[in-house]
Amino acid sequence: MATVVMGPYAAQILGDLGADVIKIESPNDTVRVGALHRTPGMTPLNLNVNRNKRSVKLNLKDKGERARALELIGTADILISNMRIDALRRLGMDYDSLAAANPRLVHVHAQGFRPDSDRARLAAYDETVQAASGLLDLAQRAGDVGAPVVLPSIIADKVAALTIVYAALAALVHQRASGRGQRVEVPMVDTLLAFNLVEHLQGRTFEPPMGPTGFPLSMNKGHRARPTKDGLAMIIPYGPQNFRDLFAAAGRPDLADDPRVNGEFIDAQRDGEALAELLETVTPLLTTEEWTEVCTKHSIPVGPVLRLDEAAEDPYVREGHLLDVAEHPNEGAYRVVGIPLAFSATPASVRRHAPLPGQHTEEVLAELDRGEVRR
Repeated sequence: MATVVMGPYAAQILGDLGADVIKIESPNDTVRVGALHRTPGMTPLNLNVNRNKRSVKLNLKDKGERARALELIGTADILISNMRIDALRRLGMDYDSLAAANPRLVHVHAQGFRPDSDRARLAAYDETVQAASGLLDLAQRAGDVGAPVVLPSIIADKVAALTIVYAALAALVHQRASGRGQRVEVPMVDTLLAFNLVEHLQGRTFEPPMGPTGFPLSMNKGHRARPTKDGLAMIIPYGPQNFRDLFAAAGRPDLADDPRVNGEFIDAQRDGEALAELLETVTPLLTTEEWTEVCTKHSIPVGPVLRLDEAAEDPYVREGHLLDVAEHPNEGAYRVVGIPLAFSATPASVRRHAPLPGQHTEEVLAELDRGEVRR
């Protein structure tokens, strides 16, 4: 019972893993709005966050349809919702109300800020969560810019979605052991702040502080893709020997005598940017493929820069079935974002393509009436 990306992406992952997922559709889910579609509502984003689900269209503001939704929730192991808590209470769909009828229910509730905070009623979007979690501060400091640009990925939604998945599965283990459900809160800002601070807490880890926040390597302005003879590659020499091997491979052994690459370690905070500029005087001398061979030989981290428009033709992507073409029963041929996991005993799979809005309403409600909805 969630909209846009965070909740639907989490539920899609659970569906990929084998869950029977029923999506209670909002009449106006923005994930179905967009200029690119063959059928209204079947947008690219919708096709790749709502697979492995059945869609039931119910207007929760209508008393009768809300009652049907409550019946359906009464059969569920897990409910995922991103409505704000006040709206859930008005609908009688908060955890306390639902648990009275279904004590086994795991209710995973996700919203921008903690429901018990003074920011609980603020609308939250990925951009505002990036700001409130310190991510834009990191971008501003690393880029040394006055107005930082948000990361071009809805990372707050997706990190929160992954958190929903592992939280739901952990609560499901408890449910199987005890027969009882529970309420699980996943505030987006708290989740992304914790995610950011794993490496960036740094000197503020200690009391009193020993230094500022910010992981030096990530904040280094020289931490960037390098130009090669025929493109770009992410070449990251971490230690002195890495630098010396790169300079030798480029035919510049003279640079290997630089004292900055002859100590016990590289001082990224002091020398990182200068060494990056030095490195970029030699990376254009070889092609990306040649640098990949050099780096592989010397165990230096390297990765060609993937152009997303060319991803479907990339051998690695193709061999991993990460962008295969599938045939949607209504939409025809389309690219399916692959499942990035491999299980030896319980493989994940795409069993259902993203449904049309309300496509399964009659089917699911008929099952409900017969008492045959699978738990």
